Amino acid sequence: MSSNVNSVANTLKVALLLCAVCSVVISGAAVLLKPMQTENQILDRNRNILVAAGLFDPAVNTNAEVQSMFERFNARIVDLDSGTFLSDEEAQRLGLNPQTYSESAARNDPAFSDALPGEQDTAKIRRRVRYATVYTIDNADGGFESVVLPVSGYGLWGIMYGYLALEGDGNTILGIGFYDHKETPGLGGEISNPRWQAQWPGKEIYTDADSDEVAFAVVKGGGQGPHQVDALSGATLTSRGVENMIAFWLGERGFGRFLNNEVKG
Repeated sequence: MSSNVNSVANTLKVALLLCAVCSVVISGAAVLLKPMQTENQILDRNRNILVAAGLFDPAVNTNAEVQSMFERFNARIVDLDSGTFLSDEEAQRLGLNPQTYSESAARNDPAFSDALPGEQDTAKIRRRVRYATVYTIDNADGGFESVVLPVSGYGLWGIMYGYLALEGDGNTILGIGFYDHKETPGLGGEISNPRWQAQWPGKEIYTDADSDEVAFAVVKGGGQGPHQVDALSGATLTSRGVENMIAFWLGERGFGRFLNNEVKG
């Protein structure tokens, strides 16, 4: 007597076989697509850096131009505690590649980050990475034409991630760009609006070129002085989060030492 093809046992066998085949297909696709995903992530990162530095206008430039435009930048890893660039040998010993190193991933790794006590965690990021990748355009005098720094801080609903571009004096802002945030569209989400970001170029971070005191502020009805931009209407907590983010990352626990040691000279 032939077995019943519609039996529970045969149905389970078919289901298991189908699951196995699907798993193999999905795993294979993930492996095959991984290089493309990594390439797209790097392309998106480079585009955001160019936008922050005022070198890429989405209304004029295309993604096809990103790679050639980004070749002007050098990516190097900074030790935030010492405020100096890591040598190639040091970076290799630590397993850090400036092209692929992720600060957001390192923040969750105790080997590459430190917990911040409440009074120090003014940006509300909980943990600070020990190493960060900065992007520079060198000038003919051995200094920098521009420096782009990764910055992050808590807004209203979550952490805002962006890039802050400075001129070679380590004080004057070239531009700001946010590539990931959870702020409310039309309110705090306006941090991604080019019209709001257009206030930033030319503003100064510190009280003066030789000072370590962060004077930059996001002020309601402000934006007139050399250290101010106008706050976002109806988004007090987001505006405060942006201000706290800049104060933290341009201060001593952020890139302050690096700017003094390697940029301002």
